[in-house]
Amino acid sequence: MNKVWVVIPANNEEKNIANVVEKSKKFSENVVVVDDGSYDKTSDIAERKGADVLKHIVNLGKGAALKTGCDYVLKKGAEKIVVLDADGQHDPKEIPNFLKALEKADIAFGQRKLNKNMPFVFRIGNWMIFRITKLLYKMNVFDTQCGYRAFTTDAYKKIRWHAVNYSMESEMIANAGKHKLKYAQVPIDTIYADKYKGTTFIDGLKIVMNMVWWKIIR
Repeated sequence: MNKVWVVIPANNEEKNIANVVEKSKKFSENVVVVDDGSYDKTSDIAERKGADVLKHIVNLGKGAALKTGCDYVLKKGAEKIVVLDADGQHDPKEIPNFLKALEKADIAFGQRKLNKNMPFVFRIGNWMIFRITKLLYKMNVFDTQCGYRAFTTDAYKKIRWHAVNYSMESEMIANAGKHKLKYAQVPIDTIYADKYKGTTFIDGLKIVMNMVWWKIIR
């Protein structure tokens, strides 16, 4: 397990980061929090809970924060990387399921179970991006925007993204499809603490346009 690292991008998550780090460290002693320009006590709390903390002076976006963290653990000798959100929507108790999936796959995608708490716009957006992903990249990833994922470091070198925002999730899938990586999907429970947080309708349109563009230029 000392070759497993958990990477958590965070922005102003002082209310949630302690719990997320504590639970994550039950399954991996190596946890890194990337503070993406927070103005609260996110970094201080994460450090007190035993996480390695990397800081962006200004907010650069989730994609940039996650790449900073993954590049860092790559240099630390990680062999497997688990990425999850800092807001408590992803339960770290699922980490063993992702690691098990990596025994037969290069990358494992979290798949949120449909329930009445999932905002309607999320369902429509996910369906639209799923169809585009399947058409362009032959990838049957049913929950394209779920940020709970795991991959080997060899896979990370192939899926490493350029997007700094929420397009990162889709660019990761596009790169996985391009390199024909083996993938698995892991059903997870998700808590929707803030129905307005995450990918918006406009974000979804931008993601679809980006996916078409990536297909053209790559």
